Amino acid sequence: MTAMGRDYYAALEINRNATDADIKKAYRRLSLKYHPQTNDMPGVYEKFNKLAEAYDVLSDPRKKATYDKFGEEGLKGGIPEEGNGAWTSGYTYNANPEKIFRQFFGGDNPFADFHTKEGDEANVAFGGLRGRGVKKQDPPIERDLHLALEDLFYGCTKKIKISRRVMNEDGHTSSIRDKILTINVKPGWNEGTRITFPKEGDQGPNNIAADIVFIVRQKSHPRFTRQDDDLIYTSHISLEKALTGFSVAVETLDSRLLSIPINDIVHPTYSKEVPGEGMPASSCPSTRGNLIIKFVLYFPQKLSAEKKQLIKQAFHT
Repeated sequence: MTAMGRDYYAALEINRNATDADIKKAYRRLSLKYHPQTNDMPGVYEKFNKLAEAYDVLSDPRKKATYDKFGEEGLKGGIPEEGNGAWTSGYTYNANPEKIFRQFFGGDNPFADFHTKEGDEANVAFGGLRGRGVKKQDPPIERDLHLALEDLFYGCTKKIKISRRVMNEDGHTSSIRDKILTINVKPGWNEGTRITFPKEGDQGPNNIAADIVFIVRQKSHPRFTRQDDDLIYTSHISLEKALTGFSVAVETLDSRLLSIPINDIVHPTYSKEVPGEGMPASSCPSTRGNLIIKFVLYFPQKLSAEKKQLIKQAFHT
């Protein structure tokens, strides 16, 4: 390891062969000893902050591996990724030692075992920490799930690989493991549908793993836009067709070709509704919304005097 930068192992008073359990034990002992609430010596907060940063790095296998190989400079400045010439993003300490302290002890009050000389329990209020044994769940981890309109029309199965920290059998150490999450997309799901996998986030000895939540995001489609269970199709037509009638050919999401006759005069706000050709309803897939055809009219840029006269005659008859 490069000698540049601070020595996180020295900060925790351990050697470089320390196990994850050794790291936790050292942080537990020193953070209680140098917590500003119980120690008023000069510079104690700075000492407490350095302990938190050292634990934040050494308790994370990825950060620790980078630090062991490249030192503080490589950890915080980023290192080259193999093969593609890119650099990893550097580590930034959040400078919140109280947060790290709370996460380490979970819901336990770390001062509950402190007693006064007379044998009475010390009256120490620690920022609202609750009774021993209470754990707090990490906030949900939200990720977008981008789906094509066809996926939401038919339904589909999506498999997503996640990497998560899992506690080992000893209850103290952890390792990074991959897991496949399976999402069964139902026909008719809407934008914003939330799929929750309870407690699939990182595990820890003093926390309840976060829920992982996927949120449906609908990709744009070349032919249709969606409005609830209705599909909107836009047809571009000439003024001649708008006045004389025509048929619109629409290829549906399930690859059928519809020919929709338009016998009405198409004015700028006119639309044609085709029942039952929209999206399936998520609550009842056998029920479908409507296909709504809207129109954009192309007007001629100019007309000859003869054509203008013919149009006038047509409207006067």
